[in-house]
Amino acid sequence: MYTIAPVDCRVLREENRRMKQIWMAAAFSMVTSMAHAAETVAPEYVGDAAQGQAKSAACAACHGQDGNSAVADYPKLAGQHASYLASTLKAYRDGVRVNAIMQGLAAALSDEDIADLAAYYSEQDITPGATDPALLARGEALYRFGDQDKGISACAACHGPTGQGVGSALFPALNAQWAGYTEAQLKLFREGTRENVMMNGVAKNMSDADIAAVSSYVEGLR
Repeated sequence: MYTIAPVDCRVLREENRRMKQIWMAAAFSMVTSMAHAAETVAPEYVGDAAQGQAKSAACAACHGQDGNSAVADYPKLAGQHASYLASTLKAYRDGVRVNAIMQGLAAALSDEDIADLAAYYSEQDITPGATDPALLARGEALYRFGDQDKGISACAACHGPTGQGVGSALFPALNAQWAGYTEAQLKLFREGTRENVMMNGVAKNMSDADIAAVSSYVEGLR
């Protein structure tokens, strides 16, 4: 038979008090450390449009002073979501997206520079484009509804009915973008030269005629 030794209540109370002090001290230390960490972590930098304009001289040669390029070789940046512009510039800077000119220009940009430029261009008004009437019907059908038989998803599902995109999801605005530029990018997605799982999957099923039609359609969106 086992014998249970009597418990000294005074000792037990003292041990409980001591353990409570230890736990309280540990909790206080943890809270203090978390508060200190919160104070020392720098908040995310919000771009300054005025600073962005001052830094945009190198961009203006191709994209125009207000982000409205003169030719389809270079995309219009005006009115694009700041989040998408910043993400794109970082991709060029970090070698994730390949383009000799853009990689060279972006290489020296800090995160603050990128945020400033993105803020500036996002606040500019994009110049309207136009849709080729001959491509309107097919382009609109593809954009709004896709083509189930060919496995082409509707562009509007991500980019919105008027091509405004969703900045928080990094879906770019497409409205009024040069048809020639959009067409070139869709072909790069189709070839896999430009990598994006979603867009690679959509573009791989598009013919040249499909790409031309939807590119023309989005240029005319407002």
